[in-house]
Amino acid sequence: MALLMEHQFRQLPADRQVETRPFLEAVSYLPPFFDCLGSTIFAPIKADISGNVMKIKAVYDTNPLRFKTLQQILESEKEMHGGEWPKAGATLALMWLKRGLKFIQVLLQSLVDGERDNNNPNHIRVNVTKAYDMALRKHHSWLVQQLFKAALFAAPYRSDFMKALSKGRDVKEEQCLEKIRKFLVNFSATVDAIYELYNKMNADLNYTV
Repeated sequence: MALLMEHQFRQLPADRQVETRPFLEAVSYLPPFFDCLGSTIFAPIKADISGNVMKIKAVYDTNPLRFKTLQQILESEKEMHGGEWPKAGATLALMWLKRGLKFIQVLLQSLVDGERDNNNPNHIRVNVTKAYDMALRKHHSWLVQQLFKAALFAAPYRSDFMKALSKGRDVKEEQCLEKIRKFLVNFSATVDAIYELYNKMNADLNYTV
């Protein structure tokens, strides 16, 4: 669990504004999470997260004061790009980034909620499937969906996944789950706030890749 706990997300303020710089710093440490899932089919999600973080950071660095929060980025780009928005700039990058973050959120929440395959209790296939179905499936073409379907059968054992999250250390499952719960508090609040922002500004797009 050290993989996630070493770089916690900040608690959101009362107005639920997500400050850009600390958000990007925390997210930049998440791509190795997908290595814990074993299959190379998750490599594109890992690469997408890294790439989209870099795109958002490139926009942020042009004017840190103007782009202090993610909401300020979307509002400014809506004005800057006109009819091309939201399929432009950091707005588009954050749209895809939030979907990768939702995958992590749903997977981890499913684990701490105790959801498992009764016939194969040491598999995390049911958790990974739920995360993919809720976060990514509808945004993927039929071909990509089939690739992920195949990857789900290669998902690691629950015990191996927990060990990978703990950077190879042997830890008791309940201790690992308790740390995941703590990580999810600020992480889930942040992901949910970004989704709320996109819904409020009607900034989501439904095309598939």
